[in-house]
Amino acid sequence: MSGVLNSDVEKNGSDRVVSYFKERILRGELKVGDRVMPERELAQHLDVGRPLLREVMKSLAMLGFLNVRQGSGTYIAKADIRVLSDFFTFCLSQEQDVLEDVMQARMAIECQAIRLACERANEADLARIGQWLGTLIDTLTDPEAGGRADFMFHQSIVAASHSRALTTLYGAMAELLQRSHVQRRVTTYRNPEIVRVLVDAHREVFLSIVAKDPDQADRRLREHFAIGDELRRRSLIETYRGAPAKQIN
Repeated sequence: MSGVLNSDVEKNGSDRVVSYFKERILRGELKVGDRVMPERELAQHLDVGRPLLREVMKSLAMLGFLNVRQGSGTYIAKADIRVLSDFFTFCLSQEQDVLEDVMQARMAIECQAIRLACERANEADLARIGQWLGTLIDTLTDPEAGGRADFMFHQSIVAASHSRALTTLYGAMAELLQRSHVQRRVTTYRNPEIVRVLVDAHREVFLSIVAKDPDQADRRLREHFAIGDELRRRSLIETYRGAPAKQIN
């Protein structure tokens, strides 16, 4: 029984430590580069043991939220999106049908991002999107390189929104999204109809951003998602219909 109580105390103590940093960062009382109060003082302030405090702060440092400098102290750090992406990928990878769920989230983010990109994209943004469109066209027969180019084309649109929130959310799903693009290319790159539609759809999406027409851009993007899903579905059906029974089994 005492072991359960001790576990509850440690959990509550850990929550207090995490909440301390979260609340003060949200309120602007702690900013990137600020020095955290010494361990002894912070432990007394939060009414937690120093070993527990040390472990929680070590975990926060591993996630990139804190920067521990030997002989200097602990400072608030700017979180590395790559660490958050790894954490997000690890969590989601344990769920069933995760890619379908991620794709739905991707659509929501991109549809808002493309509207903002029509308003905020600068010449460098447009050049980057156009560059990845060109790479996408040049790698139509290479699922790996083509899938990455497809992903980078869409990621560049999100970046052109100049929305830190959307960019961060999209970046957290980056690894899963890129895997999805490559997997989809593997099932479709031998189908001439899909290849033609793929190029046309991406070109129209790009041109709508250049034209600074958010309604058309949103419409073109949603059409791209819908048509792409339908063609990939048909491609899978044709693949399995034409495959020998022993290969399917």
